[in-house]
Amino acid sequence: MSTFVTAAQFVPLSVGDALQLLLACAAVVGFVVLFKPMLRGLALAAVLVVKPKLTKEQRLQRRQMRDAAMLKRMMNSQKTSPSEAAELQALASRA
Repeated sequence: MSTFVTAAQFVPLSVGDALQLLLACAAVVGFVVLFKPMLRGLALAAVLVVKPKLTKEQRLQRRQMRDAAMLKRMMNSQKTSPSEAAELQALASRA
């Protein structure tokens, strides 16, 4: 006697039940495909409720802070030549 257990022993499905399950899955997939733009918009709205977009001023300020930090890192790196350091200092004075 075999000890292999088949899935049919746990879930006895008739052909009608399998067809009904297949049609239900097809209906769900069709629903998702049909309403994909609306579902995507709802997901985007939910994300914006949790994490709103930054204003232009906030984005500009973040960009300037990131650029200043990058210039500082470049100036503090060990492999900069004197001419590069002077150029970086000139860039940092404008920022």
